[in-house]
Amino acid sequence: MASKLLIQLRALSAAANGHRVLARRVFSDSPSLSPPEVSSTPPPPPPPPPPPQISQSESGVKSSAPSSLDQNELAKFSSIAETWWDSEGPFKPLHAINPIRLSFIRSTLCRHFGRDPNSARPFQGLKFVDVGCGGGILSEPLARMGATVTGVDAVEKNIKIARLHADLDPLTSTIEYCCTTAEAYAILLWTEKMVEEHKSFDAVISLEVIEHVANPAEFCKSLAALTVPNGATVISTINRSMRAYAATIVIAEYLLRWLPIGTHQWSSFITPEELVLILRRASVSVEEMAGFVYDPLTGKWSLSDDISVNYITYGTKPAL
Repeated sequence: MASKLLIQLRALSAAANGHRVLARRVFSDSPSLSPPEVSSTPPPPPPPPPPPQISQSESGVKSSAPSSLDQNELAKFSSIAETWWDSEGPFKPLHAINPIRLSFIRSTLCRHFGRDPNSARPFQGLKFVDVGCGGGILSEPLARMGATVTGVDAVEKNIKIARLHADLDPLTSTIEYCCTTAEAYAILLWTEKMVEEHKSFDAVISLEVIEHVANPAEFCKSLAALTVPNGATVISTINRSMRAYAATIVIAEYLLRWLPIGTHQWSSFITPEELVLILRRASVSVEEMAGFVYDPLTGKWSLSDDISVNYITYGTKPAL
């Protein structure tokens, strides 16, 4: 079984050569590096279905009001919320990839804010928001690096788990976790509520979330609105490619069972070109992009110039 899987992975890796781009691609330096234009914007997603009849105890969401995030998605993640800090549970892939995500964030944001990446607390004095924070596995290390962190999630169970875990360490107990209240709609509407309250952040980070929202363009507009002028936006997601379908759904969900079956919908994935255009229309200029690549021989993730499956972007919001 293992040898067959390695053969499949190597074949998929060879097929990805046509999708390679320069690692941490800089789009703004030269017209020749501008992202390729697509014939049209991403097809608009269908309107969200009527909220399912799910009780608060089942979904962890305090309201069944219409949401930009599919209510089925909320229920799905609520059902496994208690396992956020189980590194061998359903969120094992996120725990495995988290160090390399943090490496990209530390590198790009230290350069952006003129901080020393070798410092133990390079983000001291900066305000970050982690949109779609889940159980806090990204929020906590950001707080340990000195940032004043707000974690936002639409699932009440996630926030409860995040708060309980953060309180175990004085360095993370200062994180402000926010969940939707009686009129909760989901992550997008939460961010819109924060915009109305004139909250803004030096860096807005949203990892592995945009593929679960119903309207990526409006979601990115809200992220941009939360970002201060000259601030930074970091988003990671999955490319809508056949290799991504094979790697994240066929292999990760059905063969290796790293994730519960049904975690991802291939049609909701976003290509790098689409994301660049969506962010540009939200007044965020993508400066760098990198891929995440898994080595089945070492079991480790690394940054790569291959963005055909998982990728992360760093963008900037212009000054007023």
